[in-house]
Amino acid sequence: MAHLPGSVICPGFIDTHVHYVQTGIIGAFGSQLIDWLNHYTFIEEQRFSDAGHAADVARVYFDELLRNGTTTAVTFCAVYPESVDAFFEESERRGTRMIGGKVLMDRNAPDALLDTAQTGYDDSKALIEKWHGTGRQLYAITPRFAPTSTPEQLEAAGALWKEHPGTFMHTHVSENLGEIQWVRSLFPDRKGYLDVYDHYGLLGRRSVLAHGVHLTASERRRVSETQTAIAHCPTSNLFLGSGLFHVHDAKDAKHPVHVGLGTDIGAGTSFSLLATMNEAYKVAELLSYPMNSLKSFYLATLGGARALDLDDKIGSLEVGKEADFVVLDPAATPLLSYRSSRAESTEELLFVLSIMSDDRTVAATYSGGRLVHARKES
Repeated sequence: MAHLPGSVICPGFIDTHVHYVQTGIIGAFGSQLIDWLNHYTFIEEQRFSDAGHAADVARVYFDELLRNGTTTAVTFCAVYPESVDAFFEESERRGTRMIGGKVLMDRNAPDALLDTAQTGYDDSKALIEKWHGTGRQLYAITPRFAPTSTPEQLEAAGALWKEHPGTFMHTHVSENLGEIQWVRSLFPDRKGYLDVYDHYGLLGRRSVLAHGVHLTASERRRVSETQTAIAHCPTSNLFLGSGLFHVHDAKDAKHPVHVGLGTDIGAGTSFSLLATMNEAYKVAELLSYPMNSLKSFYLATLGGARALDLDDKIGSLEVGKEADFVVLDPAATPLLSYRSSRAESTEELLFVLSIMSDDRTVAATYSGGRLVHARKES
């Protein structure tokens, strides 16, 4: 590796919630979550029954991840097994440590996107056997969210996760107030949204719940008790008007919750976790919680790794860990260069990078010690 004076080298960024199959609808005008799903997402995801289309999008997706310094991402695929194969095949080519899985969805969506409790179980089991632990690939059992899965499917998902220890569980929770009311109407016997997942055995270590904007205090305690992780997705939550995630409550000393950052492409508006840090800082400010640069970078690196129970492998530059790291250029743009030159401490420089950066700041990305992205110089 070349000498890089003036650069900042940090662990590769970890995106704890993103949809590769929504890459093509990033920036699509939306109103609220459910309308956005119906008008854009469900239409777009039907295209992934075509293996060739899935492979094409996977290439674009990995280009964007690596261009933005992201070396691990917890990724929703589509309902079709072909979309999962395309995702993991591309990850194998790039040598990245990725987590992904087939969406489970057997109601409240277009017929072309529906599986059944049994076919979802069977397809997921086959994909786990094919991909989990292959190279650096890890599998996530992936019910989309409670409203699109019947009780039978959630029960099957819980059974599948129990049968395959070491795999992940990945879904959404309490993103939108209307969504929460919908869940209550669909599962009247449960105490609330989180309790639906708890009832079916879907909380625990390596369970990743996206958003969690409107979790109650008792629900946060249960998340903490079960060591479940929350993916904080500020650009998406702001874009769809879902609400403000209280990271200070999640980090309460009595009931601490594992938290990582998620871009949530395509409701999220940037693949950049640096840009996501920027929005996370603003959300925290609105909630009277000044979040400094060390906390922001922690959420995007070691905090994300701990949320995923992978901190023995990724998330820091410690000896013995996998060599995933990113080279940041504090002089990437004229204004960033000027501002960086005035920073009086490393912490201040990191804060400037977290507020003023985008993909141009990423000079190089390394995965497993191998260069997988180098910025094109103009």
